[in-house]
Amino acid sequence: MSAPLDGVLVADLSRVLAGPLAATMLADLGATVIKVERPGVGDDTRQWGPPWTATSSSYFESANRSKQSVELDLDDAGDRRLAAELTRRADVVIENHRAGALERRGLGYEQVAARNPRVVYASISGFGSEGGRELPGYDFLVQAVGGLMSITGDPAEPTKVGVALVDVLTAKDATIGILAALRERETSGRGQRVEVNLLSSLLGSLANQASGFLTTGRAPVAMGNRHPSIAPYETLAAADGLVAVCCGNDGQFRRLAEVLGSPGLADDPRFATNPARVEHRTALVAALEKELGQAPVAHWVGLLRTAGVPAGAVGTVADGFALADRLGLRPTVDVGPGAPPQVRNPITLTRTPISRYAAPPRLGEHTNDVRRWLTEGEAP
Repeated sequence: MSAPLDGVLVADLSRVLAGPLAATMLADLGATVIKVERPGVGDDTRQWGPPWTATSSSYFESANRSKQSVELDLDDAGDRRLAAELTRRADVVIENHRAGALERRGLGYEQVAARNPRVVYASISGFGSEGGRELPGYDFLVQAVGGLMSITGDPAEPTKVGVALVDVLTAKDATIGILAALRERETSGRGQRVEVNLLSSLLGSLANQASGFLTTGRAPVAMGNRHPSIAPYETLAAADGLVAVCCGNDGQFRRLAEVLGSPGLADDPRFATNPARVEHRTALVAALEKELGQAPVAHWVGLLRTAGVPAGAVGTVADGFALADRLGLRPTVDVGPGAPPQVRNPITLTRTPISRYAAPPRLGEHTNDVRRWLTEGEAP
């Protein structure tokens, strides 16, 4: 079965998460991805454990399935020539090296584009290619300096998101840019450089929080599980735990009040409209939790869902996978014997579904084949 990116060759010169994850998305869509790794060491994340798999770390494997791994020393003249040849043949190059590092090795954008005018060359950095070009970019650091920590968790202490979310968002931005450039190339016949950086991707993802700041000039603050503009849209205490309740409109709130046996709450001037509920949130939460505290979470979730009120128990990652499985979303895929399952790509295509998943490569697993292809022209 054909795949959307059949015939597209990607040279993955990146490491850690944002770049490799973007390359994996392209591999899922059918591209051939050749990952260049340092001899004997490989991608930094191969050493980021536990947990460990049979051949590497689970961190590495989360962002490097369906690739070919070739060991090339970019400080060695012979290996640099092979890397240059790889980029000459590639449709896409993805890199996130320090500023100037690839240029010194003849692998910067201008140098690659001179040999390969059709190349789509994606550069990923922490803070862009101008004033922040020398700054190291790590997800945790960008979450801190970019403001994400300041609106996450309880007000007492800025808190990072529980996953390298900025890297993931940047990977998706990079993938979108690459696909757009490939599409434009069909018309112009020419490639171009795609640049994304972690800070810009973070700011671009702040959505209503960014818009609120730009509208008022006041920086938003952490509110725990509460929403700055909607109420109730938070976790509320039931008899045995927390229930997540999302009332995005007045009709949903009225149904919530009815389920709780307090329909009068929806007519109370303090709670009748969303702006009023946000203004009187403390009193609102007290009134709701007084009723919710009379029964366990499961009791309320069943009743609320039946009434059309978005609600659910606060679960673990394991609960999330179990829910997706029960809903028929098939959240995991098998990538081969001896390899742990992987998260299924979330994109569904009706005519050209994503169906090719292969285990993440061992370090240098395809070195001989790729070297032979680059020197003798035999397909790897």
